[in-house]
Amino acid sequence: MNGTTGTSGTPRVIVVGSGPTGLLLAGDLAAAGIPVTLLEKRPHRTSNLSRAFVLHARALEQLDARGLADDLEAVGRPISRMNLFDGLTLDLGALPSRFNHVLVLPQYEVEKVLERRAAEAGVDFRHDCEVTGLTQDTDGVTVHVRGGEDLRAAYVVGTDGMRSVVREAVGLPFPGRSAIRSVVLADVLLAEKPETLLTAAAVGDAFAFLAPFGDGYYRVICWHRGRDVPDHEPVDLDEVKEITRLALGRDYGMHDARWMSRFHSDERQAPSYRVGRVFLAGDAAHVHTPAGGQGMNTGLQDAANLSWKLAAVLHGHAAPDLLDTYQSERHPVGRTVLRSSGAIVRLAMAKGWQLPVRAALATALNHLAPARRKAVGQVTGIGYHYPAPRGAHRLTGARVPDLALAGGGRLYEALRGGRFVLVTPDPCDPGTERADRLTVAHWASDRRTTLLVRPDGYVAWAAESAQAPDVERALATHLG
Repeated sequence: MNGTTGTSGTPRVIVVGSGPTGLLLAGDLAAAGIPVTLLEKRPHRTSNLSRAFVLHARALEQLDARGLADDLEAVGRPISRMNLFDGLTLDLGALPSRFNHVLVLPQYEVEKVLERRAAEAGVDFRHDCEVTGLTQDTDGVTVHVRGGEDLRAAYVVGTDGMRSVVREAVGLPFPGRSAIRSVVLADVLLAEKPETLLTAAAVGDAFAFLAPFGDGYYRVICWHRGRDVPDHEPVDLDEVKEITRLALGRDYGMHDARWMSRFHSDERQAPSYRVGRVFLAGDAAHVHTPAGGQGMNTGLQDAANLSWKLAAVLHGHAAPDLLDTYQSERHPVGRTVLRSSGAIVRLAMAKGWQLPVRAALATALNHLAPARRKAVGQVTGIGYHYPAPRGAHRLTGARVPDLALAGGGRLYEALRGGRFVLVTPDPCDPGTERADRLTVAHWASDRRTTLLVRPDGYVAWAAESAQAPDVERALATHLG
């Protein structure tokens, strides 16, 4: 087990797993002044295991709130239209977001910027550190590490993937099923460059997807309904070429594969994302088919939701029951992603009598704007609205777009301090006792709504023409 420079002493939070979800979460906590240790069983990050290749608008907004999105935009490649099946096209150009596109880049590019941020914030990285189990009591959690001393923290978050040791240790089931078996992965060079940045199609029993790494290699993900073999069955380049030809009409002259593997894609979700002082996020909490590219994006949003709540509770600014809202807000989103990604892959692989149904659905989505907006909102993540208390303002729980603020600023720049942002139409003095937790900003327009925006970019409270006592009550409720 080896550690890198980071916070010293007993961690307040232990994060298990250093994928994108764990890196974002640990970095947020450390940036908020919470001592955090990140445990990873691998001796170092292995970039060629990337399965994710896109960042959607909502994940990019969360990264923008951390000052990271522009760096990723510089290395990725945006596409504004997603072509699915039967002429169904999702046009992202009209998205109410600064990021009205899908950004194509491999997962390891996201991990690099998140890892750098976490290290700079003071996260204590411990690689080659395999967690074997944990025990918890009313005061904290003890994490057992193979060949090392037990570690103790107030809270533990498992971001350790589909085969999560943390999830197993707290006794949570992972119900679901294998949706697609014997999916083939390969990293190859191509003699012919595809016409589009992302290339995907399904014909008959075959499906194939191509995405660029950016270094000349392409990731191929392909599947044939009739070839159901175990994950350990060897893969050769001829198999990859054959399936790709069946699905895409040609294999683009694939050659020089540097890596090939086989896996199966499951649809599963833990019934709870929390057991006592232990939380699950990302693939440890939910897994689904890769259709729509929502996996990494959903995990990043899990982390953004949980991190500020843990920091608020550990700093004593919020009651522990705030942590219960992680389950009520994120579990329904995970369930919806499971259903939508599963629907996409089943429609893509439709056959027989299902084909006319698929064509009718594509036509409806192309011509019915409300249905199209809902589909785009789910895939990109911007369409989710968290539950609000009865009688709350209609905006409470809604995602806030990147508002223009007085003085030439914008909301997601104001969120970069990890604070709440109070957006008001008039000058407002909330006092100095919350200065480390609250940024006050003003509309660039003449809008009269007052918004209290959470650190994750959702509305905590809103009012029309609010008076000072109303604002003070809202701040007392949400910031302590």
